[in-house]
Amino acid sequence: MFLLVPELYSYTEGPEFALNRKCFEEEFRAHVSDKKWIELDAAEHRAHAMRLLDSLEVIAREKRLKVARAILYMAQGTFAECSSEAEVQSWMRYNIFLLLDVGTFSALVELLNMEIDNSAACSSAVRKPAISLADSTDLRVLLNIMYLMVETIQQDDPADKPEWKIIRETFRTELGSPLFNNEPISVMLFGMVTKFCSGHAPHFPMKKVLLLLWKSILFTLGGFEQLQSIKIRKREELGLPPLPEDSIRVIRSMRAASPPASASDLIEQQQKRARREHKALIKQDNLDAFNEKDPYKADDSREDEDDNDDNDNSIETETFPLERDEVMPPPIPQPPSERVSLPKGLPWAPKVREKDIENFLESSRSKFIEEVEMCATELLYQGILPSLPQYMIALLKILLAAAPTSKAKTDSINILADVLPEEMPTTVLQSMKLGVDVNRHKEIIVKAISAILLLLLKHFKLNHIYQFEYMAQHLVFANCIPLILKFFNQNIMSYITAKNSISVLDFPSCVVYELPELTAESLEAGDNNQFCWRNLFSCINLLRILNKLTKWKHSRTMMLVVFKSAPILKRALKVKQAMMQLYVLKLLKVQTKYLGRQWRKSNMKTMSAIYQKVRHRLNDDWAYGNDLDARPWDFQAEECALRASIERFNSRRYDKSHSNPDFLPVDNCLQSVLGQRVDLPEDFQMNYDLWLEREVFSKPISWEELLQ
Repeated sequence: MFLLVPELYSYTEGPEFALNRKCFEEEFRAHVSDKKWIELDAAEHRAHAMRLLDSLEVIAREKRLKVARAILYMAQGTFAECSSEAEVQSWMRYNIFLLLDVGTFSALVELLNMEIDNSAACSSAVRKPAISLADSTDLRVLLNIMYLMVETIQQDDPADKPEWKIIRETFRTELGSPLFNNEPISVMLFGMVTKFCSGHAPHFPMKKVLLLLWKSILFTLGGFEQLQSIKIRKREELGLPPLPEDSIRVIRSMRAASPPASASDLIEQQQKRARREHKALIKQDNLDAFNEKDPYKADDSREDEDDNDDNDNSIETETFPLERDEVMPPPIPQPPSERVSLPKGLPWAPKVREKDIENFLESSRSKFIEEVEMCATELLYQGILPSLPQYMIALLKILLAAAPTSKAKTDSINILADVLPEEMPTTVLQSMKLGVDVNRHKEIIVKAISAILLLLLKHFKLNHIYQFEYMAQHLVFANCIPLILKFFNQNIMSYITAKNSISVLDFPSCVVYELPELTAESLEAGDNNQFCWRNLFSCINLLRILNKLTKWKHSRTMMLVVFKSAPILKRALKVKQAMMQLYVLKLLKVQTKYLGRQWRKSNMKTMSAIYQKVRHRLNDDWAYGNDLDARPWDFQAEECALRASIERFNSRRYDKSHSNPDFLPVDNCLQSVLGQRVDLPEDFQMNYDLWLEREVFSKPISWEELLQ
């Protein structure tokens, strides 16, 4: 559990742990005897929690902040009375379930709404030349409590009490329902993101907002295991065969491949190849005539060549057409044979049952008239649908500002408002610590945004394909593809192995154990982990997002080619991690047919890795470019047609003011239809007797068959 809680706090917030404890102890001593919190019984715990909750409703801001800090100390596990991290973890879980049971979360949401709408704080922050940690104190305290509650409760523990499990499921349902300000909590947090990016609230602590948004989506919609369970259930309901495998389990069993050759190896390889050139048996001029020019090849050929010593002797021996006539004998004439006369069309007349026609029509209509399952994913999509394009643009703006390859610009947004102290550091050690804190802060933001986007794409795709396509298309329109490629256009090994963390300052070790003396040498050394798992997680998420945006979309695949992604992705193969390599190879596979034969010849090791690692389909000629889809079609028309289909879906399903009556559900119940009042026209009423005589009395009725 503590693997993700430390990322909530920046190292600059360290002194606030003691301040939270002080606020709690003042409130505790004013109403309780000299006992410790851990010495009270359950009834006393509940009474004090409700007392703190009542105090949150005071008007005075200073008093309200003091009570909120006391509640935060409870959510942090009343760490001053614990002697180990495991004990802190136990008391965190107990206190958080207690706070949730007395109704603390709803009160926190109301206070958060007040702070979001606090125009005085927003206007003050806009006028300030430099925003620091002090400008977001109230927001940070509230978001800290809410994040700790969501993160703790969403983790299922087999040792939980039965009543805790009931509380957990109730909280999950409430969190995904429009109970808080008539919208799910995630929609409110998305609103904070767009308000921050618009420049109207630069003091919002965006890292905490994004972390809470990620965990709220993860808790309400479910993670990858829940996605797999939902997928299996839906396939059973639709009568589809079960899935042949679990992709995540297959990837876990894969081993990482060796990375492409380094520049020194390639130089040595070129020298060997030059020594063997004079031994070639075929004229080089003939070969050059048939070698295709690669328009997308990078300027530095060393980036795009693999160590293909095994293929040095595999020279193509294709001859000119004129030479072909000399070496190939003429075809032997065959005696004419009788032409077999075949009937035009099929020999059998097609048959069809009336029931087959009814089933076909019913299945066709069901696509337009289906009861919509009001699950958490559907509620979230309905909530973010009106402003989804703005939400995607805002997330990508923050991702761009947090990327290590982005340069500081005057017009870029400031994402460091909740990490910079009021007074800038004055010593070298303080500057180094702040530098680590800033880099860590950016890494956590990238991690949160990549997880949010991937979770939403996967859940929307499972709920309805057009929900997925709507979000994916707006990501493409907001330049998500070149942004991710720009992110990977760096020394990716340095990013994966970065050590921007100070373990002794992470919560809860910083409040349980005595802090050692920090030195410049200890900060430079970092921790002992081989990888920064946070950055590896972010890279894999971004690669998966890129795969989802480009899969079966040839216009978007061409964007990968135009932006010269092949050398960028090849450098990412140097990270020897199986899952990351798999998604890199998938992205290389989809664009191989566009890169030309010369690229394929000089990257045989990468081609072999694609054959070994990536799933292949029947008649999959991805490597040769023979597919019709590889031809240069009008890609703009492809995107426009998709956009038109998405707009029709959203209009038909969610725009009630312009609903088409042909798509409204039809009442097929005989009793309810006969019970409806129907206003008959005047001419029918005047000729009613005539109609009865002609349509009822003069026609024989077989009552026995009618009753059957």
